[in-house]
Amino acid sequence: MSFWNLLVVALVAWTVLGAIGISLSLFLGERAKALRHLGWIFGIWAGYLAVVMGASLMQPQKIVAMGSDQCFGDVCFAVTGVEEVPGFLVHDGSRLVRVSVRVSNRGREGIRSDGRVQAFLLDSRGRRWDESTAISSVPLTTAVPARSSVASEPVFKVAQDASGLALVLTHGRWQRGTLLIGGPESLLHRRTIVPLGR
Repeated sequence: MSFWNLLVVALVAWTVLGAIGISLSLFLGERAKALRHLGWIFGIWAGYLAVVMGASLMQPQKIVAMGSDQCFGDVCFAVTGVEEVPGFLVHDGSRLVRVSVRVSNRGREGIRSDGRVQAFLLDSRGRRWDESTAISSVPLTTAVPARSSVASEPVFKVAQDASGLALVLTHGRWQRGTLLIGGPESLLHRRTIVPLGR
């Protein structure tokens, strides 16, 4: 566990202890003391979140080339190809885009998966399209044996005029990485993208 992860854990633990102390103070009728402790908790969190957001805004957007791994722990994802799918299921002028992704487990033993990872596409205008799970095959969250890889091919339904498409891998809006200073998924951090050349 990295220093920044330990810092978040320590801050959360301190907050829990502080909440217990506040509850105890209120139980004993020490309202002023409880409010003082509550002020400290809010103050520390406000300062910490300001540092998280400041670090995020100062970092440039990370761009991952096709074929390069993007890793979360031992599980890595690499875009290996992209193609337009014949739109036999599409009747509204949209396009189906299939992205080939290699999911690898770089661990030395055991079976690993990233059960929280999600994928979506962005275009040059900032529009977002989520994965069409009814069409896609092997999920990105599939379990992979140690030192092995599997192919996942998520499919996205995008607008006909979409261009400058890029794949984004995320763990959702609110998760542990949201509070990491300098983390790729921290508050206000620019999304890591994989340009698809489409």
